[in-house]
Amino acid sequence: MTIDELRKKLDETSYVYDDNMLTVLYVALTLGRPLLIEGAAGVGKTEVAKVMAQALGRDLVRLQCYEGLDESKALYEWNYQKQLLAIQVDQGREEKETLTRSLFSDEYLLERPLLKSIRSEAPVVLLIDEIDKADEEFEAFLLELLSEMQVTVPEIGTIRAKTTPFVILTSNRARPLSEALRRRCAYLHIDYPDMEKELAILRKKLPHVDDRLAAQVALAVQKLRSTEAILKKPSIAETLDWAAALDALGIRELTPDALRQTAGFVLKNNEDLLALEELGECLDTRGMEAEITSRELTRVLNGFLASLAETERNVFLCRYWYMDTIETVAKITGFSQSKVTSMLHRTRGKLRKKLAEEGYRV
Repeated sequence: MTIDELRKKLDETSYVYDDNMLTVLYVALTLGRPLLIEGAAGVGKTEVAKVMAQALGRDLVRLQCYEGLDESKALYEWNYQKQLLAIQVDQGREEKETLTRSLFSDEYLLERPLLKSIRSEAPVVLLIDEIDKADEEFEAFLLELLSEMQVTVPEIGTIRAKTTPFVILTSNRARPLSEALRRRCAYLHIDYPDMEKELAILRKKLPHVDDRLAAQVALAVQKLRSTEAILKKPSIAETLDWAAALDALGIRELTPDALRQTAGFVLKNNEDLLALEELGECLDTRGMEAEITSRELTRVLNGFLASLAETERNVFLCRYWYMDTIETVAKITGFSQSKVTSMLHRTRGKLRKKLAEEGYRV
């Protein structure tokens, strides 16, 4: 698979990614390296594994980590009830040594996520979720799998992977991870999205939500995350929940009343809800309208400039960004003044057309 083929498959999903993430995913997948993804809770780390499984057409095998997790829950366990029944049935029929060997065979082995992933005939995506919640002993136990793609079952021996799983580990950084684990992994950090990315996620995940409301929600969440009074910063999932709740209520504008009615979908503890009055001030929709319009216009203009040929873009920027005179632009570019004037006239026409297409009155 090439990087362009992976890009195409990811584009078919609803996940919003950037070029850096695409590159890291592609290289880790190509080299067969485990991938460690760190970031705050709710930024979409777990979703990466789900999307990769969907894009690659693989099963997702998930191991949810927690304090006290051990190999009996993560790797394998013996079916003790079935073993006991076999002992009772075969008592006196087989020699003790033969019976012992048969009891510790595949017939009595219960596969847990790690063993299931490496014994799978088809390659899978193995998600080891929230590894920072597991104990350091379990983290050390994982090193054999991460470095050799094999595990050891004492009664059976070493089991090597039939096919190489794409291993993704996630961490909220609740505790530091060992250097030994980090050395064995490629690394990706996911931060909270900026305004433009958050709006893109809303539009892709909830296309039925009104564009104006989606922009207000995206900007409001940005402001909430930057407000020190908020203890628990809203995650992307909570952004989506909030927008869906507003839409379900038929709300098309994020007013202070709408905020109070739906605050429980974006703020998830009492201390943050008690700060609602302060939040109402920082989320004043009257001020938000101008900011949203400015951000959207900047996005449109940047896209328009990127679409121009280099020469046309340079002439346009010299005249309208650096405020050079027509005579100065002509000297810089080597064109005649009449050609510069003609080029600017055509470019302004293109800009008017672009703004009209985006819904701006020109």
